[in-house]
Amino acid sequence: MSATVQDVMTTDVVAVKQDASFKDIATMLGRHRVSAFPVVDDDGKVIGVVSEADLLPKEALVAGAGLPPGRLSLMLHHKEFSKAGAVTAADLMTRPAVTVTADEAVTSAARLMYSCKVKRLPVVDSGGHLVGIVSRADVLGVYDRPDEEILVEVRQGVILNDFLSDPRRFTITVEDGVVTIAGCPDTAESGHGIVSGIWRVEGVVSVRDLLTYPPDQHSVPGAGPLGPGPLF
Repeated sequence: MSATVQDVMTTDVVAVKQDASFKDIATMLGRHRVSAFPVVDDDGKVIGVVSEADLLPKEALVAGAGLPPGRLSLMLHHKEFSKAGAVTAADLMTRPAVTVTADEAVTSAARLMYSCKVKRLPVVDSGGHLVGIVSRADVLGVYDRPDEEILVEVRQGVILNDFLSDPRRFTITVEDGVVTIAGCPDTAESGHGIVSGIWRVEGVVSVRDLLTYPPDQHSVPGAGPLGPGPLF
């Protein structure tokens, strides 16, 4: 079982229209205690995201009033200068927005947040309309899964179903999401595959690989299709 974004997202989303003013956005950020809002057009399609970071250049420009131009240019890059003079969400927002769909895996959303360095992702439908939002806290919620459930999925889902191996050949424990597995797999390849499969089980924090791997036939010097050949 893999959780999808729909399982963890929030559907009660606060968004701003593209013509929302700087003052309104700043007020709403404080009122709702969030760091960013999706920006939508008149049809409810997500066209960008406006965050505290997008509003800060204006404050820096105001704070730098009276400074020599050279000193002020060190404070703000060219792109930030344009945002410092912006007064609406359309001018302030970062575009295009990084979004996900509700049917994507939670792990995919987590990877996207990490690679794009964002704290939350707008969730959109196939037409790009806003349907929810998912945060870092939401995706980390999958680690609340009980150890007993993880153990069952490792034994039945990974070892038995995916690799057609007898779970009784392995000693498996799960403690605080950390899976420890010992035993001897049929082949080195299947052993590595089992470990990789365990890593993909929802709620797994780490995997301690204590398997005893059979020697890899292909690594034996002189080995051919029928086994090792004569050594001279």
